[in-house]
Amino acid sequence: MRSYGQYCPIARGAEIFAERWTPLIIRNLHLGCRSFSEILEGAPGLSRTLLSQRLKLLDRFGIVESVPKPDGHGRNYGLTPAGNDLFKVCASLGEWGAAWLEIAPEHLDPFVALWSMCNALRQDMLPDHRVVIRFDFTGGTRRERYWLLIEHGDTEICKTYPGLDEDLYITAEAEAFVTWHAGRLTWAEATRDRRIQLHGPTWLVRAFPTWNARSAFAHIKPVSRPAASSRTPAAVSVSG
Repeated sequence: MRSYGQYCPIARGAEIFAERWTPLIIRNLHLGCRSFSEILEGAPGLSRTLLSQRLKLLDRFGIVESVPKPDGHGRNYGLTPAGNDLFKVCASLGEWGAAWLEIAPEHLDPFVALWSMCNALRQDMLPDHRVVIRFDFTGGTRRERYWLLIEHGDTEICKTYPGLDEDLYITAEAEAFVTWHAGRLTWAEATRDRRIQLHGPTWLVRAFPTWNARSAFAHIKPVSRPAASSRTPAAVSVSG
């Protein structure tokens, strides 16, 4: 880990927090990920080697702690009090990003939104029996299909057919699904324009949107910014 060589708390904190992938690892742990594979699944693009390095670093600084799994295979991870305090920085960063940054095409990964949605499902609203939902996402560079299994409050995302009867079929534009979860599009708008379509029993079609608490930052309204031309500083003439 590189050091700024300064006593300033911002500099010292940034040496840890500003390392690539660290904020996302802390976010995933805060959301309830415990195993190595769960943390990895919520950070597409993060390699196993780099995750291992980051966890060791965070453990050394007392931000993450780990204990052996009960079966003796692997370890479970969690945030320490220092880690929970550091998540407040993640939350502040997320609030700033939701207010000031636009969602660009390269951010429209439906799997990330689906994974995030699974960590925000309202347990009190879920059915008391198993439900299998198939998602077909369109509009990206390729068609993506996933299955969401919900049973007794537990959820699992499958990237291959799980071999179970499907109860609900959802076809959605990747952009619509991501922006709905992010709070930039209402469910009524998305379904009215058929950008998100549901096929299945009426009770399940009506119940699905009530299960999702959406992004933790969905309530933040984006700040309207002036056009680029109006932000250009006026020219200053200097006479000799």
